[in-house]
Amino acid sequence: MAAKKLFDGIFWVGAEDWDRRLFDSLIPLPDGTSYNAYIVQGRELTVLIDAVDPSKKDIFENHLKEFPRIDLIIANHLEQDHSGLIPCVLDRFPGSRLLATPAARDLILTHLHVAPDRIRTVADGERLDLGGRTIRFIHFPWVHWPETMLSYLEEDKILFSCDLFGSHLASSELMAEDENRLDEPAKRYFAEIMMPFRKIIQKNLLVIEGLELNFIAPSHGPIHSRPAFIIDAYKKWVADRPENSVLIAWVSMHDSTAKMVNYLTEELASKGIKVMPFDLTVADLGHLAMSLVEAATIIVASPTILTGLHPLAAEAIFLVNALRPKALFAGFIGSYGWKSRALGQLQSMLDSVKFELLTPVQIKGAPRPEDLLLLSKLAADIYQKHQAAGLF
Repeated sequence: MAAKKLFDGIFWVGAEDWDRRLFDSLIPLPDGTSYNAYIVQGRELTVLIDAVDPSKKDIFENHLKEFPRIDLIIANHLEQDHSGLIPCVLDRFPGSRLLATPAARDLILTHLHVAPDRIRTVADGERLDLGGRTIRFIHFPWVHWPETMLSYLEEDKILFSCDLFGSHLASSELMAEDENRLDEPAKRYFAEIMMPFRKIIQKNLLVIEGLELNFIAPSHGPIHSRPAFIIDAYKKWVADRPENSVLIAWVSMHDSTAKMVNYLTEELASKGIKVMPFDLTVADLGHLAMSLVEAATIIVASPTILTGLHPLAAEAIFLVNALRPKALFAGFIGSYGWKSRALGQLQSMLDSVKFELLTPVQIKGAPRPEDLLLLSKLAADIYQKHQAAGLF
């Protein structure tokens, strides 16, 4: 496969990964993914922006054969799927040097074992003259590693954004021709990777909005030929105000907790609240993460096993705590046999988020009419809190 020309002097030299179904041994990839790398040529210098995952080394090296020289390599982000093959590029082009942020220097030395004299750090706002083309470096720390930066090609108005604005989607089309097709992969990507850094992105979007943009070229997924599409989506996803919706992550062993979930779902829906229940025995955790983007209330529903949370419920709580969604309220319902420490476990696990905890509904055995009344009260409480928060 040949490198693909995007514009005069600008080429895509990445790789599609059609069959990959798990990222970081954790994140589901129903649509595969791509690793985008770009060549930008000026009159005087040729630059490679990022690399690809080491698993696609043969494809990447075949692309680079088309270019007799690479003077500089820009590492926007040091995660292995973008940087793992940089040492190979440095070996292939002995006169080349690696450009990165000062915060990246230690990661380059420890992760890639690049010789220190091959590294040059660049300042925030620094410009690189390629001869007729200028790249401006924009430091963007903690989106989603501490050393991240963006590279803005000023004359062509292209933002090479690395992981920001990406999507895990393998596609034969380099440009995002069908935005409806891209909406779910982009949201899934944000939910699983970028949501913990929502506040940082919220603040730094102002920097991006100040740029003239014709294209946004991320390191995963198609290039955005209409930047407003993905920027507007991010504005919505990072905003502080959630939607009038309740996510219920549940698991049941002997149907008691399932009956509680079904009853609470009907009660909430009858009050005009969107309910998103996820049976954790079969749920796609990526879809659960996507629903966390807008949920105002999160309910964990779990039976007690060996006096504690069901492991699937504990996994869901760990995910919520790690992703740090914008939800305002959290609650717990469930059934137990003789004794339970489940509620205390939930509270101790949620140490990265600041939800208002609702009154739990924990019952012994199968639900009775008086137990269902407690669930009705919980639904009414959620309704009132959503109303007070202006979510209706």
